[in-house]
Amino acid sequence: MSNSNDEPMNDARDDEQAPTRALSRRNAVQLMAALPVAAFLSWPTAEQEKARRFVENALRAAAEGNAYAPKFFTAAEYRTVGILADMIIPKDERSGSATDAGVPEFMDFTMTDRPRSQDWMRKGLAWIDAQSNSRFGKPFADATPTQREAIVNDIAWPGKAPAGMDDGVSFFNRFRDLTATGFWSSEMGVKDLRYIGNVFNPNWNGCPPEALRKLGVSYAKFDRNKLRLTPG
Repeated sequence: MSNSNDEPMNDARDDEQAPTRALSRRNAVQLMAALPVAAFLSWPTAEQEKARRFVENALRAAAEGNAYAPKFFTAAEYRTVGILADMIIPKDERSGSATDAGVPEFMDFTMTDRPRSQDWMRKGLAWIDAQSNSRFGKPFADATPTQREAIVNDIAWPGKAPAGMDDGVSFFNRFRDLTATGFWSSEMGVKDLRYIGNVFNPNWNGCPPEALRKLGVSYAKFDRNKLRLTPG
């Protein structure tokens, strides 16, 4: 993801010694907020609906025993895509994983619908397999979870990436963007965010005093004409 933060953002379950676990859904929400879903929402509405229907139909067919056959990815690439997406958004107590939400199908749709994305994706998957073959003598999908984590930990946080990992960092950031986009534009992802829409909150007591002080405004100088707080 286009991420300016060099440090992993850990949730209550993660410690600073486990950067891979920091790639949890909670952290992905924070990481994706500035770009990926906004980028998806910039697509024409008809194209958004087309993508959603495509994924929903693929998941429904799979539930009926008809496994999805990727149109862009090779079988080996598609396996890697699923593993890597689930490392970024794993299943937890709140909802399913990236693959449960149809993220690989969403990615395959994106690759065929927006062919300009194909080059970086194919080269990136080849890069991660080359790393795994070089280090462990096997493709990424065949590596152990610990071995996969070792590779991902080297490319997940740009400020800590070892020398020579620029291509991997660039690929992973874009792959993480696409994973977040696919997940939080899905039915499962929307439910995971627990968004309830424009619902009245009877317990709202206004902005906390410390926040008002930080912003330099006061309710005592509320501008009723402009419906806004003014410097206090």
